Amino acid sequence: MAENQEERDEVVEEVEVEELEPTTNEAEAQNLESAVDDETLQTRYDELEDKYLRVNAEMQNMQSRFAKEQTVALKYATQKLAKSILPALDNLERAVQVETDSEAAQQLKTGVEMVSKTLIKALEDNDIHAVGTVGEQFNPEIHQSVQTAPADAEHPADTIAQVLQKGYVLADRVVRPAMVVIYN
Repeated sequence: MAENQEERDEVVEEVEVEELEPTTNEAEAQNLESAVDDETLQTRYDELEDKYLRVNAEMQNMQSRFAKEQTVALKYATQKLAKSILPALDNLERAVQVETDSEAAQQLKTGVEMVSKTLIKALEDNDIHAVGTVGEQFNPEIHQSVQTAPADAEHPADTIAQVLQKGYVLADRVVRPAMVVIYN
């Protein structure tokens, strides 16, 4: 019986030792799993890096677009104000064109001229300029032809004969086209 007990203990020890030591198949399986895990991790890393780069590029594009929009908004910020002021300036210019006889009327006209010049200077300081002068070449982008006059040797076709209402341009944008009569 003692022999049987010793034999059993040896068998148990051998089984325990065999269980503790991995077989070559198990080691290969672990290496294979490790390799698959490395490939999976690398693939996942590449995907995340790609997403990061795309999001970063999109953020830079948004910032660039915002900066451009802000620049344009600042460039044309005075357009609405100019459109509101132009009718008053037109009325002041009409008042200046009225002939006066008396000293008081002449002084009043001088005051109106000063106000008109001040408004024109304020518009020019904000990059708003009048367009449309007699003799200038007609440009449909900044002029609006409302009438025509016959052309002759002194007045070539497609030139401005008369300005009915001045036009104004803010930087490179038309605030109001000039209403003109052109030679045709």
